[in-house]
Amino acid sequence: MSVAIPTYRGAAHLAAAIDSVLAQSLADFELIVIDDHSPDETAQILASYSDPRLICLRNPVNLGPAGNWNRCLSEARGHYFKLLPHDDVLAPHCLERQVAVLEADPDECIALVFSARDVLGPDGRRLTRRGYPGGREGRIAAAAVMRSCIRRGTNLLGEPGAVLMRRTLTARIGAFDATYPYVIDLDYWFRLLAHGDAWYCRDPLAGFRVSAQQWSVAIGRSQSKEFLAFVSRVGPRLSSAPGLADRMAARVMASLNNVLRLAFYRLYLR
Repeated sequence: MSVAIPTYRGAAHLAAAIDSVLAQSLADFELIVIDDHSPDETAQILASYSDPRLICLRNPVNLGPAGNWNRCLSEARGHYFKLLPHDDVLAPHCLERQVAVLEADPDECIALVFSARDVLGPDGRRLTRRGYPGGREGRIAAAAVMRSCIRRGTNLLGEPGAVLMRRTLTARIGAFDATYPYVIDLDYWFRLLAHGDAWYCRDPLAGFRVSAQQWSVAIGRSQSKEFLAFVSRVGPRLSSAPGLADRMAARVMASLNNVLRLAFYRLYLR
């Protein structure tokens, strides 16, 4: 089991992310932290840990978010893989719960496991909770998940910390694609779902921190445009291509989500 934390200028919250992984009820994992040539106190924070499961690496030059995410993929050696941005945290039973789902699926019909997640403010206070519509735990057909994401104009599976996948499958589908940075994670989830279904854990097994400096906040202002471009690109690859009603719903909901998201950020991050 591999958990990888890509970090850049993450000194303010990096320790919380690391501690949340080291405190997992499932203890058999490697934790890889890759510093993308940060000019802050990241090196000193990493040097304060002595846990043998922790592997600390530093890029000799800055690779950018997508480049560092892909180095995390290439460095992982575990059977399962989770990417945890340095702003975010895991609930204590996250790995145990999600690994158990994949372990109970020897035929590998499940491509990924995802969960509800808490949205945290810069100080770690819970602001709200996000989950899959309907809230029922269990297996969800890949086509249904992808169509729901398209029609609702957003990533319903969640941020990387909420998702667990098999590393053999990541090796098959390759690197993260930052053509549309806002949906880089959703693009990857769709590519995984081309090989199996999803499993939803209704408990919040991860926490996603929002802050004014966050990459997704910075690029979120163009999210609706990128989401629609993403739908146009992936549509032909789906078993049932989005119809006119799906595309119209995506356009309306993506624009609405952008307005709501920016209002949320202004309310809590001002």
